[in-house]
Amino acid sequence: MQGLVLSKILKRLLVPVLGSLLAVSAGSAVAADSYWQQVKDRGTIKVGVLVDWPPYAAADANNQPSGYDGGVAKLLADYFGLKLEYVVMTGPNRIPFLLTDKADVLVASLAITPEREKQVQFSKPYSAASMVLLGPSSVGISTPADFPKYKIGVPRASTTDIGVTKVAPEGTKLHRFDDDASALQAMLVGQIDAVGTSSVIAADVQKRFPGKYKVLYVINEQRMAIAMRKDRPELLKAMNEFIAADMANGKLNALFEQWLHTPLPKSVTQPDQ
Repeated sequence: MQGLVLSKILKRLLVPVLGSLLAVSAGSAVAADSYWQQVKDRGTIKVGVLVDWPPYAAADANNQPSGYDGGVAKLLADYFGLKLEYVVMTGPNRIPFLLTDKADVLVASLAITPEREKQVQFSKPYSAASMVLLGPSSVGISTPADFPKYKIGVPRASTTDIGVTKVAPEGTKLHRFDDDASALQAMLVGQIDAVGTSSVIAADVQKRFPGKYKVLYVINEQRMAIAMRKDRPELLKAMNEFIAADMANGKLNALFEQWLHTPLPKSVTQPDQ
């Protein structure tokens, strides 16, 4: 008899508690899933972009975001019929801006890496670039074993920084700068001997200074994707829908060719193969 009474008391106590826990859990899931709906209801999508990594990210004559990333952001907003709000940021503050909701998504040349996947979720890739070491023709770097002989600059906390650091032997003198432009300028004025940058930027520098600079070492190829907070599955689904559609209709490839004068690489157009 005592056991039956105790069972009834516990049931009366536990049912409301369990109900509250389930309600909180369900509410959290709904909140997470509804973020994309909030963006659509707002009518504006806030897209984080860079303006200091041409031709991927640049500013036009009116100081508005331009380049390939700026164009992708516009295609994205147009695809969903939303007003576009650019949120200009620097390389190091891309993920912090995203995690504090200053931007809904990033179209900011953010390469997919295992470390970043712990913090954010990525769409299918929309872009790619090879990372290289660029320097004067007189610099004798051909393998990582040569790195310690020279001063090498990289943009701080970038995938170039990660890539160079990964292969650099002990004793390498790495100089970290706030962004790509600062690192490149340091190389041009002789403050450092080589700079980690994209193959596209390297080609532009070589074109502007014929015979003076060369690609010393190829670090890796990076695939870039739209990034967003992890707790937003419907937003991820929408971004992948946009990429699939504008990849299929050729708009992304046409935009890439406009800015980089080459087709999108197969690692982007056929990422699962």
